[in-house]
Amino acid sequence: DKKSLWGTLFDVEDPRSKAPQCKGRFLDVYQALELARYDIQYCDWRARQDLRTIVLLHGKVVEVLNPLAREYKSIGTMKKELAELQVELAQAHKQVHISEARVSAALDKLAYMEELVNGKLLEDRTKMESSIAAPSSSMSTQSLDTMKRPRKSLDVSGPVQTYHPRLKNFWYPVAFSTDLKDETMIPIDCFEEPWVLFRGKDGNPGCIQNTCAHRACPLHLGSVNEGRIQCPYHGWEYTTDGKCEKMPSTRLLNVKIKSLPCLEQEGMIWIWPGDDPPTTTLPSLQPPSGFVIHAEIVMELPVEHGLLLDNLLDLAHAPFTHTSTFAKGWTVPSLVKFLTPASGLQGYWDPYPIDMEFQPPCMVLSTIGISKPGKLEGQSTKECETHLHQLHVCLPSSRNKTRLLYRMSLDFAPLLKHIPFMHYLWRHFAEQVLNEDLRLVIGQQERMINGANVWNWPVAYDKLGVRYRLWRDAVERGSKPLPFSKPM
Repeated sequence: DKKSLWGTLFDVEDPRSKAPQCKGRFLDVYQALELARYDIQYCDWRARQDLRTIVLLHGKVVEVLNPLAREYKSIGTMKKELAELQVELAQAHKQVHISEARVSAALDKLAYMEELVNGKLLEDRTKMESSIAAPSSSMSTQSLDTMKRPRKSLDVSGPVQTYHPRLKNFWYPVAFSTDLKDETMIPIDCFEEPWVLFRGKDGNPGCIQNTCAHRACPLHLGSVNEGRIQCPYHGWEYTTDGKCEKMPSTRLLNVKIKSLPCLEQEGMIWIWPGDDPPTTTLPSLQPPSGFVIHAEIVMELPVEHGLLLDNLLDLAHAPFTHTSTFAKGWTVPSLVKFLTPASGLQGYWDPYPIDMEFQPPCMVLSTIGISKPGKLEGQSTKECETHLHQLHVCLPSSRNKTRLLYRMSLDFAPLLKHIPFMHYLWRHFAEQVLNEDLRLVIGQQERMINGANVWNWPVAYDKLGVRYRLWRDAVERGSKPLPFSKPM
């Protein structure tokens, strides 16, 4: 039985026959990345052979020390054999340490090559600092180990600028349908402007400017009467298209305040704050089939929405930041990677069983494989029997405030949904997790406002966050088509 267990560990195919065949004197960055991956496979195989040698030598030591051997071997012969085996063991252990060093170097090289691939778009968009040579798209294998890492220019620093109008030309989720009941209102801020949501006579939602045309009184301080908002100051009443239909004690014609296109889909209220004509379709944010929604939570957070998105698109910080909540007890991996198609805003984390996607303009969807609350299971979500699905919507309320919509769904334990006050427990847990992040992100924001670059040196596991920043920059520049867009 023991031999069969060891056999499973050592029975690995020699990868040397599958070494990448690269012709020419120079390699492009993708070929070099493939070579770096091959290095990992070879080092793994070599390390297993070294370990096999040690196991075999220890077996020989056991044979020498076997009491039966004393019947036909002298003490001197046994001492001589043990001394020889000791020398061989010392050499084998030394070789294992060499293999460990090779694996470490190969991992560093692989991470570096992934950074180069990840940073290629950055190199195309900006010039490197004049004191550092920009990396070319090809690289000689001889200079791979000695080449210094270039510093990529992704600058997110200084006071938060006014949002570019092009960033407004998207559908934005702003509220959950369950929160917008008849005869109620939800005031929101979006891109530095105040708005108010309510339902009209037909039950459909509307979004109008939260400022009365008469004396600029906030309309949400009033009430909803027969599908119209009544201003609490002088009673002027507005419909969902912003038209003033009632004006007690006086009369003016064609009084209207600004309204936004507003739709309801799959349990969410959406608005289009931009000047371009709205698109005819909305993205779907529903959890996958088999999931049941357990909690929908709204929070107002004192950070710029881009910084919050940066945080949500990063899982490498979890075992350091969330040590009191969902990542309690997580080990720190030797290498964290986000694996994604060459062009895309979605992928999965390695070694965590978590799939993640950035959905423009401000949504993050993730599916986490778990065995029980707070515990990871397996190496991928497909290997896990139970899952947690999360939706985060980061609405840009202002330059230093974000309206966060959080939806949590499970594909197990459906009875939890019906436990009284369970919603408050989920909210408490969500606030705990966010508070662990907020103290750091608020600190980042303070440093950023004072001139620090919060994207000073992107590394391999920052891939999805970098792509979000590149996408956002492209939107503001008016690029067509946008990078990482899904094919239609």
